[in-house]
Amino acid sequence: MGGTDVTDGWDWRQPGGTPAPAGRPAPGSPSGPYGGGPTSPWWSDALADPWRDPYAPAAVVVPAVPGAGGEPEPVADPDDPDRPKLRQVVLISLVTALLAGSLGSALTYAFLRGGGGATVLGARPAEAPALAQRKPESLAGVAEKVLPSVVTVRVASLGGISEGSGFIVSADGHVITNDHVVSGSTGKATVIFNDGSAAVAAVVGQDPESDIAVIKVSRAGLKPVEFGDSDALAVGDPVLAVGSPLSLANTVTAGIVSALDRTMQASEPGGPVRYYAAIQTDAAVNHGNSGGPLVDTGGRVVGVNSTIKSLVADGQEAGNIGLAFAIPINQAKRVTQDIIGTGKARRTVIGAQVGGMGLAAGAGVRLNAVEPAGPAAAAGLKAGDVILRLNGRPTSEPSDLVALVRKYAPGSVVTVEYRRGSAGQKASVTLAADAK
Repeated sequence: MGGTDVTDGWDWRQPGGTPAPAGRPAPGSPSGPYGGGPTSPWWSDALADPWRDPYAPAAVVVPAVPGAGGEPEPVADPDDPDRPKLRQVVLISLVTALLAGSLGSALTYAFLRGGGGATVLGARPAEAPALAQRKPESLAGVAEKVLPSVVTVRVASLGGISEGSGFIVSADGHVITNDHVVSGSTGKATVIFNDGSAAVAAVVGQDPESDIAVIKVSRAGLKPVEFGDSDALAVGDPVLAVGSPLSLANTVTAGIVSALDRTMQASEPGGPVRYYAAIQTDAAVNHGNSGGPLVDTGGRVVGVNSTIKSLVADGQEAGNIGLAFAIPINQAKRVTQDIIGTGKARRTVIGAQVGGMGLAAGAGVRLNAVEPAGPAAAAGLKAGDVILRLNGRPTSEPSDLVALVRKYAPGSVVTVEYRRGSAGQKASVTLAADAK
């Protein structure tokens, strides 16, 4: 075109000293993007292409020729014994992932603990309060000390199965409970211990008037209770009642001593009349607590839970209203020793007979008769005298005098304040045991 020499042929020889065809770069010409030269193994006649745009540059890009004598890339032999096995690769990968995860968790925890803008819930933990540390003198510590010595007592009788509580008082297996728990039994009872195990117990003896009974079980490793002093109690002292109310074994309730020497005259249809100067407490006591221990904050037994007051009508199921009564342990312990030693308990008497009310409320108890050789006569008391107080405790009903006398052991000396006619007098009376 336009007199331009166009050559279509190619010369595949390496450019050298031979003259190049028309339109091709001459040997020795400067090398460049469009020309040959001694440094280029290829040449091109693209500049002579009649169809190209004369104003557009042209270039031929040729991949580099691999150097002569180059070694091929080595290929690992899959059967090579030194080649890592798949199991090793997986194990290494797993360990690496675990380490990475642990590191990430640690960093996250440190970030959150350090604040880092994250919300921290709750305050920094403080030392537990004293009550939560369960020291031996705490209520929890007292309960832990006493519970292994408390048992559930079950008795089969003609009327069915009766259930109450009791507590171990000797290492050889003696257990104190209420007389009304074992009354009507065949002489046998079942004792269920704190750990849920059970054993058969024999009834050693009973004292219906004091409502104390003693049973014995043959078992090694028993832990007897510690005894306190019921005469040292004061109104307001904290106490715990332990037992099996409503068949709920190992129940502990807390309260205080509400009153002392609360004279009780309790009886059941066709049963004996029971007298005792009770410890009144507001610790929750219900059916099944009978015979269980009332303990002080040292874990020492100070009473035997026995009776509750209720607002329900006769024949209905009574429940706790905060008025419970326990036999003082000094009296219960004395009766227990008598039963173990002789099979029966001695009754403490003053040697006089008391009559009906016949007096204004709070005016005292009249003596209807005095035994000639009894303690009252020896102290100078006579029939017709009105007993006002015994050891400082007022008497307003005949049962008050009987219950207060029963509280003391035979041989105890008590102060009796009485009225003869219009004159008030005092006498020291040495109480005695009943001849029965």
